[in-house]
Amino acid sequence: MSARLGALPYRHVLTLPAEPAAVRIARETAEQAWTEWGVGPRHPVVDPALLILAELITNSVRHAAALSPTVTVIYAAGPDCLVLGVHDRHPYQPLLYGAVTGTGKGGLAAVMELTLARGGTAVVRGDADGGGKGIWITLPL
Repeated sequence: MSARLGALPYRHVLTLPAEPAAVRIARETAEQAWTEWGVGPRHPVVDPALLILAELITNSVRHAAALSPTVTVIYAAGPDCLVLGVHDRHPYQPLLYGAVTGTGKGGLAAVMELTLARGGTAVVRGDADGGGKGIWITLPL
């Protein structure tokens, strides 16, 4: 992902304390960045992307904050895609595609349903030292 991410013309990185306010700040930052990049609030990918972003950050705040005092959000876009990355320093790497068959309506099941419904992809990438991970979502524009 990093090589492909580097090829995208628009990128923004935001690191926040792993606390509930991070969700609101990350969503507001996303809306502002995407609008500046030409992906306005009426674009059909924006609402699903904001929900995905909120779920991923909420998961980091709820489940990783004890080991990861911060959460980092990476926003990127190109002419044909929007990319979201949420990184924390908790070593647990969830199974994303298994989440679709779960019984829950929120969390990773919702992330995967929204991602797949938009024709997107999702991947978990562990840190080289095994001490953290990033969840990357790519949505076609």
